[in-house]
Amino acid sequence: MIFIFIAAAIFALDWAVKKQMDKKRLREESRIFKGRIILRKYYNQGAMLNFLERWPRLVQILCGSLLLLFCGMFLFLLRDRGSRGLKLGAAMIIGGGANNLYDRLTKGHVVDYFSFRSRFPKLQRIVFNLSDLFIFLGTLLMLVFHREK
Repeated sequence: MIFIFIAAAIFALDWAVKKQMDKKRLREESRIFKGRIILRKYYNQGAMLNFLERWPRLVQILCGSLLLLFCGMFLFLLRDRGSRGLKLGAAMIIGGGANNLYDRLTKGHVVDYFSFRSRFPKLQRIVFNLSDLFIFLGTLLMLVFHREK
C-alpha cells in the first residue's frame, strides 16, 4: 500500500510544481542553489529531448502504453512480499510517467522547468521536471534490484 501512496505523492508533487511554474510564466531564467539549478519554463511536445515532437498523438499512445505495461507489472509486484526495491522503482516510474502523460493529454505538452548548470552548453539546455527525475531514478532502482528476484 505504501508504494501506491509513493506513486500518488510523486504525481501530486510534480503537478503542484508544474501548476506554479505555469502561473509564473517565466520568460527568463532564474538560478537557485548557488546557481547550480536553472529555472526556466519549457513546453515539450515530444518525448525526451523533443523526440517525435511532430507526432504528439503517437507520443501520447506510446507513453500511455508504456504506463499501462508498468502498472500491470506493478500490480504483479505488489502481490509479492519481497521486491521492495523493484516496487519502489516501479512506483517512481508510474508516479512520474502518469504526471507527464496527464500533461500530454490535458495540455498537449509536458511542462519542464529546470536545468542543471554544466560546463557543456548542450547538456545545460536540456530542461527537466521532477517527474523526469523520478522516472530516471525509478529505472535505476529497477535495474539495480532486478537481480533480487
